[in-house]
Amino acid sequence: MALSAPIGSSLPFSSSSALCRRRRPLLLLRQRDCNRPLSLRVSSSISDSQNTNPNVVSKSLHVKPLESVRFDRLLTSSTEEEMGEGFFEAIEELERMVRDPSDVLGELVERLSARELQLVLVYFAQEGRDSYCALEVFDWLRKENRVDAETMELMVSIACGWIERLIGGEHAPEDVMTLLNEMECVGLDPGFSMVEKVVSLYWDRGKKDEAIAFVKDVLRRGGIGGYKIEEGHEGESGGPVGYLVWKMMVDGDYLGAVKLVIEFKENGLKPEVYSYLIALTALVKEQKEFSKALRKLKVSINAGLINALDAENLGNVEKYQSALIRNGILLSDWALQEGSSAISGVVHERLLALYTCAGFGREAEQQLWLMKLSGKEPDRELYDAVLAICASQKEAGAVGRLLAGVEIMSTGLRKKTLSWLLRGYVKGGFYVDASETLIKMLNLGISPEYLDRAAVLQGLRKNIQESGNIEPYIKLCKHLSDKDLNRCSMSENTVQTSLKDQPFAFPRKASLREPPRIHGGPIRKLGASNDDKWDPDDLLCGSGVVGPIAVRHR
Repeated sequence: MALSAPIGSSLPFSSSSALCRRRRPLLLLRQRDCNRPLSLRVSSSISDSQNTNPNVVSKSLHVKPLESVRFDRLLTSSTEEEMGEGFFEAIEELERMVRDPSDVLGELVERLSARELQLVLVYFAQEGRDSYCALEVFDWLRKENRVDAETMELMVSIACGWIERLIGGEHAPEDVMTLLNEMECVGLDPGFSMVEKVVSLYWDRGKKDEAIAFVKDVLRRGGIGGYKIEEGHEGESGGPVGYLVWKMMVDGDYLGAVKLVIEFKENGLKPEVYSYLIALTALVKEQKEFSKALRKLKVSINAGLINALDAENLGNVEKYQSALIRNGILLSDWALQEGSSAISGVVHERLLALYTCAGFGREAEQQLWLMKLSGKEPDRELYDAVLAICASQKEAGAVGRLLAGVEIMSTGLRKKTLSWLLRGYVKGGFYVDASETLIKMLNLGISPEYLDRAAVLQGLRKNIQESGNIEPYIKLCKHLSDKDLNRCSMSENTVQTSLKDQPFAFPRKASLREPPRIHGGPIRKLGASNDDKWDPDDLLCGSGVVGPIAVRHR
């Protein structure tokens, strides 16, 4: 394989320095030009095939520093005056490629300062130079224990520059993979951070197919350089697939991220456990957007702006919803099978969010208890969110279980929980149950919110028109009168807009600026990002409570 981009020649990479030298074509034995000065010129672009190297070294040095590397101490205004004869002799001998670089450097090492050795690296790292020499020089420095922190930083920056030029040019991902493996051969361990950098460079340049191809290649090889893919429990701390799907999720391609993880898994590429959790996060976001779209659709239908969905479109809605739930179950099963017990709570939390956004009350309740049993205690807001969904579907058994212990709560928490129960009944159109909840709150000394009282009274008046049963309305009015709360002058349209057709509102907290990081355990990592803490506003937007286009999964 030929790599021209970072090297400036057509030299193939090899893990053996000696083999590299034997394979160098004769055309690289340069003609001498005694009048051309040495020019250390570092560029961010790749030279074309016409670039040639100066072949006789004189004592003229012109340097354009690499960005992002601390050259302030390495290259100064007095560089030309301070360069010794050994430096120029080393450059000349290495350019000739007659002797092994280790022999040349070993012979001249006493005449070369640490800075001059670094400048040798810079010289051969330039476009148009023989980059093998830079790798060989670094390998010799490492073996001679002469690589300090500054030299390592310099070489890492040089390697990053090569990678950027490869990715910026028309080079296949296999070329980048070869370069990273060559770096590992000379002791410059690429590590996972370099994998992240490659994916990010491809993605930010719009080369998404190349980013996916690169990650696939990493998975097929089981790693890259010194970085090895971790499977099972060890893969909970992150990996290339997780980082790639996170990039997709940040771009808003939620379903694409989910499908990519499933495709990798079904093709035997073994994505890390962490990628399943990121895919579940993306799936919840896709479900949230889908549920919002259904809710807006219902509002438009009720307003007479569009016609009701026909049987074919209803079938498409149900098919899409079922596919989202099916993918969630698939991803969670893989995560639970391959991961440790430490992540089970996170998996159930993701499924809880998915079911709640979809409006599946009983399934959401089941995941709530499984989450609790796994050792991850749900927030009180999660209980209230599931309670409201179950109430909107009149799941009496689930409501009873979720209300257990409400009597021993503080007054503030009790009011909040019963308010969400009441609102769930209102959202589902169960106004008699809502009125009984409101009366229970009054008997406990809790003053319901004005909008809650108005919505229940409005619903009971609607029931009177439909059934003629006036008793629940009279009963509630009496209790409100006893508490001096029987005032409801808000217009019917205002109440309906406030409570009936809008999702339950909570403060917005989610952010996707950085991918979740794990340091000290997966639960700590996945809880460190605001995006991984589900707020009820994200949960209480289920498509399962939108009436005629409700979908149930069994």
